[in-house]
Amino acid sequence: MKVRRGATRMASILVGAALMLPNVPGESATLKPLVAGRRGVVAAGHPLVTEAGFRILERGGNAVDAGVAALFAASVVEMMSFGAGGECPILLKVKNGPVVAINGNGIAPALATADFYEHLRRDDPRLVQEATISGGAGGTIPSFGPLSAIVPSAIDSILLALEKYGTMSLAEVIQPAIELAQGFPVYDGLEHSLAHVKPVAERWPATAKVYYPDGRVPKTGEIFVQADLARTFQSLAEVEKQNAGQGRVAALEAVRDYFYRGPIAKHISEFCQQAGCLLREGDFAAYHARVEQPLAVTYRGVQVYKCGFWTQSPVFLQNLNLLEGFDLKSMQHNSADYVHTVVEAVKLGYADRDTYYGDPDFSPMPMALLSKDYASVRRPLIDAQKASAEHIPGDPARMAARAPEAFVRARLRHRNGEHQDTTCVNVIDGNGNLFSATPSGAWTPAVIAGDTGIPLTQRAQAFVLTPGHPNQIAPHKRPRITLTPTLALRDGKPWLVFSTPGGDSQDQTLLQIFLNVVEFGMNPQEAVEAPRFNSEAMYSSFDDHGEQLLVLDVEKRFDPAVLDALRARGHKLVVGSDWSNPTAPTMIEYDPATGVSSGGADVRGHRYAMGW
Repeated sequence: MKVRRGATRMASILVGAALMLPNVPGESATLKPLVAGRRGVVAAGHPLVTEAGFRILERGGNAVDAGVAALFAASVVEMMSFGAGGECPILLKVKNGPVVAINGNGIAPALATADFYEHLRRDDPRLVQEATISGGAGGTIPSFGPLSAIVPSAIDSILLALEKYGTMSLAEVIQPAIELAQGFPVYDGLEHSLAHVKPVAERWPATAKVYYPDGRVPKTGEIFVQADLARTFQSLAEVEKQNAGQGRVAALEAVRDYFYRGPIAKHISEFCQQAGCLLREGDFAAYHARVEQPLAVTYRGVQVYKCGFWTQSPVFLQNLNLLEGFDLKSMQHNSADYVHTVVEAVKLGYADRDTYYGDPDFSPMPMALLSKDYASVRRPLIDAQKASAEHIPGDPARMAARAPEAFVRARLRHRNGEHQDTTCVNVIDGNGNLFSATPSGAWTPAVIAGDTGIPLTQRAQAFVLTPGHPNQIAPHKRPRITLTPTLALRDGKPWLVFSTPGGDSQDQTLLQIFLNVVEFGMNPQEAVEAPRFNSEAMYSSFDDHGEQLLVLDVEKRFDPAVLDALRARGHKLVVGSDWSNPTAPTMIEYDPATGVSSGGADVRGHRYAMGW
């Protein structure tokens, strides 16, 4: 993806490349500047997406209004990462209010049972294996296509955030997305993605019509139009206007009903019945995003918030609890001791994720996973000199370091899926309102639901078929997803928002950039650009859910002596390029004393930040 600069308000926007000296001795200068402003910062996955949110800040919207505008825009522009039929968990805090989580995860169709997919795998494995793209490993549930769809949840999640915590109308915040759907310049990342998925995408006529309007892959610089999606978005704005006399909340509820109980749900359901998808109108009517109390732990006096066990988010909190027992700062940033300690803690946290996490509506979650006492029981499993080659989930119910072996074997069996990508949107406004989101799903190649223009998500692949597992697929159940926005307060005051794409790697990266700030005093741009590492030890949430217990991906910028020391401890290193880490976060920091927000945007993935 190439970063393109449009006709923006140069007096109010800090963009471009600059050299800045980092706070950590030995680190290289940042390739992008730290973006700062007193009226707010928007950081997202593409310049046009960031501009959509920034436009709303300039017009007087708050962080939620701007975040919603950016999310709608992302669903248009970042097609290989997120579509309007996908998922969108959100964390936010508005002035004088508590931190809240919005459960923006969809539910499986009523027809989606474990027996259905077991029979599919046994009786027609071709349908599963053909629903892959080049390089995919396939799995037990199709990675792409009609049978991987669950109820689109992003629209409801976004509307709920706007209704309860925003200040502007839907018509105002969706307008940039409508304009983008009417046409935006193709960038090279999109061209590459559309070319890569063409053999699969062409199987679905409605998709091929949008992706390849004249039968060929659109080229970088050409105008890409999604006319049906533009009309659908415009119809949402019109429904709001028609109901404006009933008040803002009622008008937005009318929009929700139009999508989930009205014409759009009906059209998508009719399309699904013809296309072999399991979604029906009743599934849409049964779904509603909801506001929840987030999960939280305190790390060295910082209050860190995450979404619930229907995401992988709590693993970040578990890892913080484990690492709080070590003097990471004295180890020095990215030393062998530091990398080894963080990686071994991550392995323990993810082993619990793979064993216990799922939809709390179907299985009670062991909240002891997040206790400091449980972390103290687990911490001695970290060997300072040897990399672990085991999956070691604990037993929070008994406060035991290890779960019984038979229990572990029963839980960690079937695996599935195929990973594409995700994106991120983070906003802080001049009043210190905080917004963090990780939108994903309905990525290329997605089945586009006829003339609605809505691409359907592929998130059913995140389920497993293992009997008794909290994440086993069931009707109207939410899959355990990897999407994981993050929000932190310091001394109870607004401080940080950050998120990233990257599947299972998300919370590994977020952990590192958070520690870069808290332990090593980096600013957000330094934090996101610093060299990173990534363990492959956990069961993948995608592809065939495989794992590589000792494999550790590291970037070439690490000191060779550090790499040698890690190898000596048993890590199997895969050394990539200088910027090879598979994630690309954005992070914004707020200073309550000055009202200044400072944003960092990773050069990996060409994230983009704007400040005012």
